[in-house]
Amino acid sequence: MLGGPIDAVVDLDRRVLAAHRGASLVLSRRGALRENVPVTSDQPVFPDPTASITPLLAVVDLDASLQFWVEQLGGEVQVRWDTYALVRVGAGQLHLAVAGDAPPDRSIRLVPPDRDQAVASGEVVLQVADCRAVVAALLERGVQFLGPPAEPPWGGEVRAFTRDPDGHLVEITSAT
Repeated sequence: MLGGPIDAVVDLDRRVLAAHRGASLVLSRRGALRENVPVTSDQPVFPDPTASITPLLAVVDLDASLQFWVEQLGGEVQVRWDTYALVRVGAGQLHLAVAGDAPPDRSIRLVPPDRDQAVASGEVVLQVADCRAVVAALLERGVQFLGPPAEPPWGGEVRAFTRDPDGHLVEITSAT
């Protein structure tokens, strides 16, 4: 049901994309549009060629997270609710959700990372064309890195690491 400005934009986007692509689109609960492609008997159900991986990070302060992902890294807010945002960064998307009780459809509660700076359970990797140039630009925007861009011992890439306000490890990387 349409009710607010975001709903109207999403509905307009859905109609424009459907007309443009000649396909039916489905709006997910999180506000992401995806093509509704019928599966034929000769196609496997999965892997689905339209599937994409979009990480969800548990955050403490949504405004602080959006300051980092949008203002400093240059992302664009696609959807924003009180405790949730969907951000597009380049060709990828990132879900940000305020940590809290588990929703009714799962029993697992998401929590932000431990604030121990010496450990991380995972990282968000941003593949870019030129790591050194991107790091230089982000330093000018106030992003603090754990060290300068460097090539690891195995070679083949240059990478630099930072953390978002909640301590999620973020890697900026490019091929050498």
